[in-house]
Amino acid sequence: MLSWAAMREPLSVAIITFNEERNVGDCIRSCEEVADEIVVLDSFSTDRTEAIARSFPKVRFSTHAFDGHVAQKNRALGLCRNDWVLSLDADERLTPGLREQVRALDPGDRVGFRVSRATYLMGRAMRHSGMYPDRRYRLFRRSRARWVGADPHDFIVIEGRGGDLRGDLLHYSFVDLADQVDTFNKYSSIVAMNRAHQGRRFRAVLAVVKPFVKFLENYVWKLGFLEGFHGFTASVTYAFLSFLSLAKV
Repeated sequence: MLSWAAMREPLSVAIITFNEERNVGDCIRSCEEVADEIVVLDSFSTDRTEAIARSFPKVRFSTHAFDGHVAQKNRALGLCRNDWVLSLDADERLTPGLREQVRALDPGDRVGFRVSRATYLMGRAMRHSGMYPDRRYRLFRRSRARWVGADPHDFIVIEGRGGDLRGDLLHYSFVDLADQVDTFNKYSSIVAMNRAHQGRRFRAVLAVVKPFVKFLENYVWKLGFLEGFHGFTASVTYAFLSFLSLAKV
């Protein structure tokens, strides 16, 4: 069977950004070899994000006010010229192995492919604690896929047969522990607001019990203890995220 490269299927990469000068250049460099175009949809960044993105020849840069992760990512898909799309966050990078998988891929009758994400916490790529393999659809036919979910927990659903790619997508989600706490504070506010709008009432018992269960899930059942203090920290912070999301309601 012919490979993706042999069939010359054009590929778009879609990235949404806001003040991502620290990440966007490395993200684009990791995917530009396999992309025919790179669509960057920005939410009016105030740093050097636009200048960095525009310095790459394959980038088409656009702006739109941010109205939620799901809406913005679907909007970025609409700007893509090709049916096959690789959707990335600005803090993600393709490994060389994953690039080769994409380059040589024979999609056959499949309309989407999941990749494993290796998230870095305090300088380490986490392999347990519920943070890996974190498989998600990122390569797909946009005519057969869409972003759904409740912000900020967005995900792709496809209409048709899917598959998995080997190799990891590196996820540099947090600069350090302080940045992770700040991110979780913002995310929990979004989750709490969505729950309130859905009419879900605050329940003290749930706010007490669920974080404890979340800690046990990540640290014990998902083997966080194998990663020492990194695993303990990950389990505590994700339990705290669970608590904030409930308490803020």
